[in-house]
Amino acid sequence: MERIKIGGILQSDGRALMRALAAPAQSGAAGSLIGALGQGGVNIELLAETQDREANLNFALVFDQKDLEQALNLVEGLRDRLGAQEISFQRDVAVLSVFGPHLREKPLVPGLMFASLAQAGVEPLAIATSISSVSCVVAGDLLDTAVAALEEVFEAPFQVKKRPRDY
Repeated sequence: MERIKIGGILQSDGRALMRALAAPAQSGAAGSLIGALGQGGVNIELLAETQDREANLNFALVFDQKDLEQALNLVEGLRDRLGAQEISFQRDVAVLSVFGPHLREKPLVPGLMFASLAQAGVEPLAIATSISSVSCVVAGDLLDTAVAALEEVFEAPFQVKKRPRDY
């Protein structure tokens, strides 16, 4: 099969994933959560938010692992305001992104990305997309396997861009 041309593949490891689950949907909950983290100096690298059938908000946030304790303290301080039923975290995760111009006009890219990861035994822990990128969170120990799987199906004009653990 011919590889699909993309702009590139980015990776950043040394990250942590936090989930705040089942917070009742209310005006300002997302802003309160994201604002508190920002004011506390926690830079959010990836954010996904959904609303479930019971109208609860579920957040997945990724940031530098060195900021995990600060983030946990900030979110715990908001727990009553958010009404989150569960706050959990996972250390040693990585963000992997496929990007390129006109990605929204290439409907095969997300399917190929996640099919190749599944075939390599890599299960995404969270997914986020935009008009120019598809990103996912993977276990840190599977990052090299995930990158190799993506390089099998995508043609990028340069090597994988590695973001250092402490940037």
